[in-house]
Amino acid sequence: QVQLVESGGGLVQPGGSLRLSCAASGSIFSINTMGWYRQAPGKERELVATITNTGNTNYADSMKGRFTISRDNAKNTLYLQMNTLKPEDTAVYYCNIRFVGGMAYWGKGTLVTVSS
Repeated sequence: QVQLVESGGGLVQPGGSLRLSCAASGSIFSINTMGWYRQAPGKERELVATITNTGNTNYADSMKGRFTISRDNAKNTLYLQMNTLKPEDTAVYYCNIRFVGGMAYWGKGTLVTVSS
């Protein structure tokens, strides 16, 4: 069993920055991909970015240039640095981890609100 706990969400002004964290615990197999997804009000959940245990990253096109995903394998922690935030970035941001064999786990999410 794996548990993921997101933190760092909150209210931020347009153009501002925010850093999200996701702490993973439990049976973490070393070979995995972690990622951030988000769901805005009235919208489908969408990919933000993913990162493998070796550091290979993948970003949704709309996130490139503003968001940076990273991880600390020693701490089993995932991060998302969000810069130049826009109102349309307002969403619940979810942490995800998936393993070989298709097993995947989700956190409960952290709310990011971008508003003046």
